[in-house]
Amino acid sequence: MRRIYWLYLVSMALFVSGIGFLVVSARTREPAQAQVPIVTPVATVKQIMQGIVDPATNVVFGAVSTTSTTAGIVEKAPKTDQEWAVVGNSAAALVESGNLLLMGNRAVDAGDWVKMSRALMNAAVVTLKAVEAKDKDALLASGEAINTSCDNCHLKYQRQ
Repeated sequence: MRRIYWLYLVSMALFVSGIGFLVVSARTREPAQAQVPIVTPVATVKQIMQGIVDPATNVVFGAVSTTSTTAGIVEKAPKTDQEWAVVGNSAAALVESGNLLLMGNRAVDAGDWVKMSRALMNAAVVTLKAVEAKDKDALLASGEAINTSCDNCHLKYQRQ
């Protein structure tokens, strides 16, 4: 009788530990699968530039300005939360476009292309911080770094 009782306890312990291993392995597998998304780049560099970068830079560059007219000096800057959000969305699009330029076979080389894409991203992050602070002067200054990153890249890679 003791032998059967002992075998029963051992089999129950094995059963419970087996269920435990299944639960643990199921939990560790799910995040691993979620961390490796399948990404298939579709757009060309030109499409990214024309569809994302150009419109986004137009918003950032046009957000703050000072114009002298016959009526006097007219200053333009975001005033409402919605206007600031539009500029922030454009800055975020510029950061993400830098990521897109590094995906798949878009990277022309592993040197300057990567550095210049990251320069665009870093400049756009500065713009995002200016938007978060609702600082029109910092927003105006951030446009110069974006423009410089674009100019440097175009000088080396843009095909006429």
